[in-house]
Amino acid sequence: MIKVPLFGIMDEMITINDRMKLVRASLKLSQREFSKRISISQSMIADMEMGHIPVKERYLKLISSEFNVNLDWLQEGTGDMFTSPPPDLRLERLIEIFRQFDLDLQNAVLEHCRQLLKIHKKK
Repeated sequence: MIKVPLFGIMDEMITINDRMKLVRASLKLSQREFSKRISISQSMIADMEMGHIPVKERYLKLISSEFNVNLDWLQEGTGDMFTSPPPDLRLERLIEIFRQFDLDLQNAVLEHCRQLLKIHKKK
């Protein structure tokens, strides 16, 4: 197996901190967005990614459950990064926005989506 450098280091040298950063980067989230999703501060994420503070197991479990990350991969680097496809953050954002609409607007959006789907299926 060929070793490919990741973040400028060989994968034998990749730490939990690096894997945490890799998860965040693969999800295309800023430290701020990532930290908000797991309810810890952005500065703590930065410190963990840089190796200034240890990554506690409870944070690994939060990352694992929130982003479908394989806990074995996160802790040891074994297996695949994700246990299932990574969450579609666009869909989650859409749901977040949709929930803020009143019932009439939600119904209008749903009807509009049905019409768009019909147009899409005709193509």
